[in-house]
Amino acid sequence: MDVLFVVPYVPNLIRVRPYNFIRYLGRRGHRVTVLTLWSDEQEHQDIARLREECHAVRAVRLPRWRSAVNSLLAVPTHAPVQSAYCWQPELLADQRLEGLRPDVVHVEHLRGARFALALRQWQRRQGRPTPVVWDSVDCISLLFRHAAARSRRWVSRLITRFELGRTERYEGWLLGQFDRTLVTSRIDREALLALAESGQAGPAAAPDLRVIPNGVDLGYFAPAPDQAREPATLVLSGKMSYHANVTMAVHFAQEILPRVRAHRPDVKLWVVGKEPAAEVRALAADPAITVTGTVPDMRPYLQQATLAVAPVAYGVGIQNKVLEAMACGAPVVASPQSVSALDLQPGRDVQVAEQPEAFAAAILNLLNDPAQRAALGRAGRRYVETHHDWATIAARLEEAYQGAPERAAIGSRSH
Repeated sequence: MDVLFVVPYVPNLIRVRPYNFIRYLGRRGHRVTVLTLWSDEQEHQDIARLREECHAVRAVRLPRWRSAVNSLLAVPTHAPVQSAYCWQPELLADQRLEGLRPDVVHVEHLRGARFALALRQWQRRQGRPTPVVWDSVDCISLLFRHAAARSRRWVSRLITRFELGRTERYEGWLLGQFDRTLVTSRIDREALLALAESGQAGPAAAPDLRVIPNGVDLGYFAPAPDQAREPATLVLSGKMSYHANVTMAVHFAQEILPRVRAHRPDVKLWVVGKEPAAEVRALAADPAITVTGTVPDMRPYLQQATLAVAPVAYGVGIQNKVLEAMACGAPVVASPQSVSALDLQPGRDVQVAEQPEAFAAAILNLLNDPAQRAALGRAGRRYVETHHDWATIAARLEEAYQGAPERAAIGSRSH
């Protein structure tokens, strides 16, 4: 199968979903051509790695100034800023589409939806009913609803409240524009379907919306049996400029960690992730807290910490930080929000707690019980092996592609 894979940012080891979709589709014998945008030198370097995993990469630079202009131009319209942020018409120039005869077009994220709409028109001009599959990934308006209420950053609350209504309308409308839509979790699927139903003016066919979860590279993220774990050391990971992770880190350091240290003053915290915001960097004033910033490899922290913690206050989709920690054999203490998209068993695969007192108690129980920690780490690893192997997930993606052409043919006859 020839797959045209369009993603509005360069897939890499951090942007795990598109990167592993591309890798594993190639391993399953498909010919994948990637159209993507890059904005900085690191992303430009990532293209070389990506080329090793697929048939071809056709990339265009998206300058920061263009994203700023796109955003400003979207403000007076009814479309969400997110839908315009990555728009770069050069990506769909004739010379980049020349010679492409895909069996399926895959476009990722709300930021890529405008490319999906344009490619829908392109394939109609070609006279070929090529299916267009849009991977929404998450329900962005659900994320905005949570952030508007719970983010600790007033700028995030302001922006998300501004974007919320227009994003809800746009996401609901988009579901009717493509042959199939993908999403990472059942919760996001239900939220998107509710948006589609609320926006319908009359009877309409139900959107074709499938859940394809995220996975873990089980060979890369794995336990290190010869590496001893540091005593009384907690690790909290994620991109630390992202508003939900900023809220998570500050909440943990201010509300949960003091309760743990009241009983275990020897406890240390590693906050690991790129581009930490000022609020996160300020946490390092406490000598027991290390804020690493960007690290070349996340695995040593997940393999050496006593426990991984994920007190996510709000978010959507699957929390990769939880899956990666479990894959590395780290016992995990998580909030209900962190694991709401996962079909795991609390108490067996992870410890789940919500309020600061309960979260701290769960940490203390594990710190004081090596046997329970070991059992939890083993169970977490078994869970990701069973449910989140990228090879299995790529097979499900392939099935989603193969089921879409009939709908595309029907859709093309209706226009």
